[in-house]
Amino acid sequence: MKKFSTWLAAILMAAGLGIVAPGPASATTSYCGLVWGSLAKADQDMSTANVTNVRTGQHYCFDRMVVDLNGPAAGYTVRYVPQILQDGSGFTIPVRGNGRLQVTVNAPAYDENYNSTYNPADPAELSKVAGYQTFRQMVWAGSYEGYTSIGLGVRARLPFRVFTLDGPGSGSRLVVDVAHYW
Repeated sequence: MKKFSTWLAAILMAAGLGIVAPGPASATTSYCGLVWGSLAKADQDMSTANVTNVRTGQHYCFDRMVVDLNGPAAGYTVRYVPQILQDGSGFTIPVRGNGRLQVTVNAPAYDENYNSTYNPADPAELSKVAGYQTFRQMVWAGSYEGYTSIGLGVRARLPFRVFTLDGPGSGSRLVVDVAHYW
């Protein structure tokens, strides 16, 4: 009986001191509860709206890019690529970061008379993202044949999500969130 008491006391002390190893972490554990992936996300619908603005924001668990449209948002393709290509020409656009997301909105950045509805002041820096945890650079890749492309340089190939929101007013938004970590 004395041996049993001694072993029991030793086990309880070890557990109390943290010597006993914890069990394996759950496979569903993720950063900030996010369960996004890094595979391509797409909706092939075409929009009747036009791109009017591109902006960014920082959140606790992710960095956000928003594309504003002057009507209902429809299709898009967002995927990691080895390099950002300019619409129409196929020229490579340099972008900072170890990962590159090509964001293509199925909507033009010009109206039916080919007047620009979004004309970036600096195509190499659509938004100042210095100090962001994940974003490194956002570049204009062009608007051609009804599609608008933006290159998003990120710190690494991280999980992301894509969705659309209605408003403000009759407009809408395409939102791309990229997590800070896995």
